[in-house]
Amino acid sequence: MTDRRVSTHDGVRRRTVSSLVSGVVVALLVGLGATVVPSATAAPTSATPSATTSATVVGSSTGPHGVRYLRVRSAAMRADMQVRVLPARDPAAPHPTLYLLNGAQGGFNDSSWFDQTDIVDFFADKNVTVVVPMGGTASYFADWIRDDPVLGHQKWATYLTRELPPLMDSTFGGNGRNALAGISMAGTSVLQLAEQNPGLYRAVGAYSGCAMTADPMGQAYVRLTVARGGGNADNLWGVASDPRWRENDPYINAERLRGTSLFISASTGQPGQYDTISGPGIDGNIGELVSRIGVGAVIETAVRRCTVALRSRLTSLDIPATFRLPPAGTHSWPYWQDSLHASWPQFARALDD
Repeated sequence: MTDRRVSTHDGVRRRTVSSLVSGVVVALLVGLGATVVPSATAAPTSATPSATTSATVVGSSTGPHGVRYLRVRSAAMRADMQVRVLPARDPAAPHPTLYLLNGAQGGFNDSSWFDQTDIVDFFADKNVTVVVPMGGTASYFADWIRDDPVLGHQKWATYLTRELPPLMDSTFGGNGRNALAGISMAGTSVLQLAEQNPGLYRAVGAYSGCAMTADPMGQAYVRLTVARGGGNADNLWGVASDPRWRENDPYINAERLRGTSLFISASTGQPGQYDTISGPGIDGNIGELVSRIGVGAVIETAVRRCTVALRSRLTSLDIPATFRLPPAGTHSWPYWQDSLHASWPQFARALDD
């Protein structure tokens, strides 16, 4: 583990430990024993490209270690988007691309993969372009059904799947082979994006995400995450009874993951090796330790339930997947870094096939 500052969980705005724990506990209690039994695979809601759907690089600079800071004008998002890119070791040769999605704060306030993990060092000797889109606070990286008064115009799925891949390939010499991974909120999103865009991603890594959005617990968890960002999830997939909640449920639509190399991880919420007073991101701060063991433990307990359910679902469908379910660990960056390290060999094989 490098000496990088690591935040308590996925970087969402801080609240008091008690209020966060209470919110997640409510979600847990709502969902106890309430697993959705899929009757039929729902048709996914996917982005439909149009003649005006495009993206262009309108600004670029180079930072330390060769990291590129891009400003990308997106027709889908109707905005200029920030993207951070670690170019491949040998950019002259065609190579694959790994997209890493941040958590519920969108990577801002030092909460991105570049800020919180060792990806610069880890990928220094690997011939893959690493792309970290910035933004997406509490968005679930989805195409929302309507604009939100606080979060605004959200067409993340179109941007991430229709606009960004061809632009990154043309700019950085990509060969069209992609992998996708995400943490926490984005651990749900990566499964949704893969299901709704078959063939776009050869490998997917979901770290501490909840694969269930349609059952009471899953919907409560989504609504809590969106609300913590100031948004209203009715603008995401509609009211509670709207069929779009099922259409965007990775658990229900798991059949569409067949053929994708899957790596899925979640801990138990029990304090692990990094959850100590001297652990990374805690560094002697007793408040950070209390927050991680309180908030981080409860959230990880919730996503563990979703992850175990998804394992059973994939097993019943005879869809192969690698599950990493350590006996201890909280909802925090050191464990997500470990999951990325553990999943990379599997990703590399899928990208080379």
